[in-house]
Amino acid sequence: MVLMETPICDFGQKAFDFELPDVNGKHWSLQDCTGKNGTLVMFICNHCPYVKAIQQRLVTDTLELKAMGINSVAIMSNDQNDYPEDSTENMKKIAEQFNYPFPYLVDETQQVAKQYGAICTPDFFGYNKELELQYRGRLDDTGMGEMKPDARRDLLEAMRDIANTGQGPAEQIPSMGCSIKWKK
Repeated sequence: MVLMETPICDFGQKAFDFELPDVNGKHWSLQDCTGKNGTLVMFICNHCPYVKAIQQRLVTDTLELKAMGINSVAIMSNDQNDYPEDSTENMKKIAEQFNYPFPYLVDETQQVAKQYGAICTPDFFGYNKELELQYRGRLDDTGMGEMKPDARRDLLEAMRDIANTGQGPAEQIPSMGCSIKWKK
């Protein structure tokens, strides 16, 4: 496990289009995933302890975002041959277990992760309604621990601001996680 931190947000960078299958084989494009007030593109996986620690909070927050008109999509870009826990079959099990309220897509070629510049899991890309990047930070200040009642919910707060103003916070704390497992 190689610990990585996301780079500083490249404000205004346009979201990259994609067409990827979900865990049931349905194909999704960026437009299929776009919300009227914003879009959250997440790079996650099944095996990473950082993602495992936040899965329930991620579901809670994306449901709240959906109520604000912000749609979310999760993309898994790890090498499934070297990391069988990240297989499409296991992705489907995790999506069902946690009742993911967003499509969970397979980036078999890893081209989408490369286009976005994703480096770790989780890696969050928060876009305004014009699909301009406004947030690239952490989910919250809890990290891998149990959610604290007074925890700062960075992603949720940033996306709320993006929905209301079109702009994310000037200061953002990077997300931390395992490096994406690139194919050799």
